[in-house]
Parts: sequence; structure tokens; C-alpha cells
Amino acid sequence: MKDFDEWIKKLRKDSKKAIVLVEGIKDRRALEKLGISNIMILKKPLYAVIEEIVSSEMPCIILLDLDKAGKILYSKIVPRLKHFGVKIIDDYRNFLFTTKLRQVEGIINWLKEL
Repeated sequence: MKDFDEWIKKLRKDSKKAIVLVEGIKDRRALEKLGISNIMILKKPLYAVIEEIVSSEMPCIILLDLDKAGKILYSKIVPRLKHFGVKIIDDYRNFLFTTKLRQVEGIINWLKEL
């Protein structure tokens, strides 16, 4: 659990200077409960989300789910953002691959089980 505590603290800090991209409202609510800010959800067409991130001129922390749908979205979004010079921060998502957690919205319940 210590590693996950550090993950949350670092994400809180880094989210003040970067956009945190998640799939939906439940993901955003879970992260907000942990004190994460600058959360953007995929409620618009991909091109509009990409335009908004590019125009922000901020790095982007990718926290899409680790399921099949999240992996497909990731493979569509990341190359487009990189094309426009957006710095992608994958560390947080990569850390989740080392856990049993596969959906961002499940973080709160997952923490209760630890």
C-alpha cells in the first residue's frame, strides 16, 4: 500500500501542472475523492479532446482504463497528442498495470480492500 500512497501523493502534485485524461465521469469522481485536479473526461469527440489538450499547452497524464476499450482509446489518443508535441505522462497508468486494478473508477473500492 505504501507504493500506492506515494502514487496518489505524486499524482495530486503533478495534476496541478498537467491535464489528467480519464474515460468517464465515474473515473473523475474517484480521482477527485483522492484530491486530484485538472481532470478531463472523454465526453467530446476525440478530435475535440485532442484540440483542447493541445491548446492548454500542458502535459497530459493518461489514466485510461486498462481494459480492452481503454487500450484501444489509448492507442488512438497518444499518437495524435504526440504529433502535436504534447508531453505524455504514462507513469501513473503504467503503475496501475502492476496492480489488480483495471478501471480507474474502482480505485476507491480497491483502496478499501487493501
